[in-house]
Amino acid sequence: MSERTPVDFWFDPICPWAWITSRWMLEVEKVRPVQVRWHVMSLAVLNEGREVPAEYADLMLTAWGPVRTIIAAQRDYGDDMVGHLYTDIGTRIHVQGEDYVAAVQHALRGLALPDALLDAATSEEFDAKLRASHAEGIGLVGEDVGTPVIAVPGSDGERVAFFGPVITPAPKGEAAGRLWDGVILVASTPGFFELKRTRTADPDFV
Repeated sequence: MSERTPVDFWFDPICPWAWITSRWMLEVEKVRPVQVRWHVMSLAVLNEGREVPAEYADLMLTAWGPVRTIIAAQRDYGDDMVGHLYTDIGTRIHVQGEDYVAAVQHALRGLALPDALLDAATSEEFDAKLRASHAEGIGLVGEDVGTPVIAVPGSDGERVAFFGPVITPAPKGEAAGRLWDGVILVASTPGFFELKRTRTADPDFV
């Protein structure tokens, strides 16, 4: 377990399914020699120019705030802050039921970060960096998926990347490790593209 494989994980903090997958990855870190590196992607960017229901369009306007704030914090406090801030914001949104604005504000205070970072939520100052991070992740898997995107180094030097897995609830312990082994096996199989079934359960954050 001394040498860990880097696993790149792109997320939008508003997505409940990405949140569950991210908690699964933290479990995987405990039982497999991997180390997660967190990156922001944006559902608002992904859905630009698309025909979406009015309610979802309103959600996308709100969705800019959390990702912009995380990008601003990353600039000022380094890459490690991305995962810490995601965990705090995500816990407040998905587990505690806070709205996005309150969740970001309380997360900043909980991590002793300045309230001034809230200004980024309504500013385009960090959008170029946000879009670059988004483009890196989505460029590995294509435009017809969402968040999360996960990438690992492949045996041939190319990254193996995929959307998902979409799961609920997050497996714990060795069950998390077995799912990881299976996901990597199918994702690294040449010509494998999709394995899917209709969701029959709502997100379970336990």
